[in-house]
Amino acid sequence: MLQRIQTIYLLLAAGISAGLIFVFHLWITDAGVNVFAKDDMLYLGLFLGSAVLSLVTIFMYKNRKSQFVMGRLNIILNFILLGFFVYQSLNVSGETAVSEKGIGMLLPIVSIVLLALANKAIKKDEELVKSVDRLR
Repeated sequence: MLQRIQTIYLLLAAGISAGLIFVFHLWITDAGVNVFAKDDMLYLGLFLGSAVLSLVTIFMYKNRKSQFVMGRLNIILNFILLGFFVYQSLNVSGETAVSEKGIGMLLPIVSIVLLALANKAIKKDEELVKSVDRLR
């Protein structure tokens, strides 16, 4: 059913992963240049992969178990993206290009929270269906 609360959470996560990466910069280099996700293919691919995974998860509403697994995979993908950001910002070599962190580095955290809320709602729906099946 598309009118559930997890659909809203997944749409918001997809919107953050696909839309806000073009609005908020990830970091500012030493030269004062704003770096967006579209400037690096790795970050762009991971953000868009997360958005596509969220949209695919929405339309798997008939199989809640696989929908839950896809949500977990999306959370793992966002943790990987967050790990890349932490590595980039804490690079200990003297050749780091990050002088100031941007708000775009926090987008995976917001997406993880929304995906966790969606998985919680999916699990609640699954428990509701199981309880109704016991009454039959």
